[in-house]
Amino acid sequence: MTRLLSLLSLLQTPREWPGGELARRLGVSLRTVRRDVERLRALGYPVEATMGAAGGYRLGAGAAMPPLLLDDEEAVAIAVGLRAAAGHAVQGIEEAAVGALAKLEQVLPKRLRHRVAALGAATQPLLTWERPTVDPELLTLLAGAVTNSERIRFGYRDQDGAGTERRVEPHRLVCAGRRWYLVGWDTDRDDWRIFRVDRVTDPAVIGYRAVARQLPDGDAAAFVTRRLSERTPVYRAVATLHAPIERVAGRIGDSPDDLVAVDARTCRLNSHTDTLDFVAWRLMTLGCDFEVHEPPELVARLRELGARAARAAGPPDAGT
Repeated sequence: MTRLLSLLSLLQTPREWPGGELARRLGVSLRTVRRDVERLRALGYPVEATMGAAGGYRLGAGAAMPPLLLDDEEAVAIAVGLRAAAGHAVQGIEEAAVGALAKLEQVLPKRLRHRVAALGAATQPLLTWERPTVDPELLTLLAGAVTNSERIRFGYRDQDGAGTERRVEPHRLVCAGRRWYLVGWDTDRDDWRIFRVDRVTDPAVIGYRAVARQLPDGDAAAFVTRRLSERTPVYRAVATLHAPIERVAGRIGDSPDDLVAVDARTCRLNSHTDTLDFVAWRLMTLGCDFEVHEPPELVARLRELGARAARAAGPPDAGT
């Protein structure tokens, strides 16, 4: 098995390996190399072979993702990257990043965990919009509890700042816009609840197995959407942007479907938000003209911001 892992490690380097070189590196015969290659193929690794004097072996792309072997530096680099993606909500990969990070940190040696933690503590991203960030270690702990169906205990601070202790059977983590939410069964309240992860403190796994339950709405994301709409006003933002859709795509809206091309030079925004200031700021930083059609609250907010900006700029020069 050790020789097989050594062969796999060599093949994961993006190059073609002549059979003779592999045999020398591993200290075996060409026949043994061919036999080990067949064993890797049987395990699902797509090892490709080319014939002739210049032929050799290389690891190709397969239909499924096989296990990878990583050295220390590669493991640390991937863990740090996943932490950044998970903790700061990189659009589109948030939940996948948390799942991958939870799997990786479960098998990281202790010495590498210290290196990853040290790098995380020593670096800080520059965010262009003020919003709550989430500790990746907290996310991975919650993700592990979800995966293992383990009950957890944590402190929770509500929107008014009041603190409580909660005992929860976690069901799913959901990334909604710029925030993470934990969906779970609150055992003390005997009901489903959602919790903003940036308000969770001192989580600990209790040790009890969570009971299998059917979530209302069937889908965790739909459940979070419904609960949030019950708590806070959700606005439908509609605006015409005087810019090609290719220029503003990915810079506004929560999904690609929020933008629709009107013509080659204009597109329409149709989105939902609970934070008018964020949408106003996004619109102002697009670098193009626009007209807001609804909601009236967003129109009023833009007028207020425009008046404040005009006051800050002062009166125009007399000669202009």
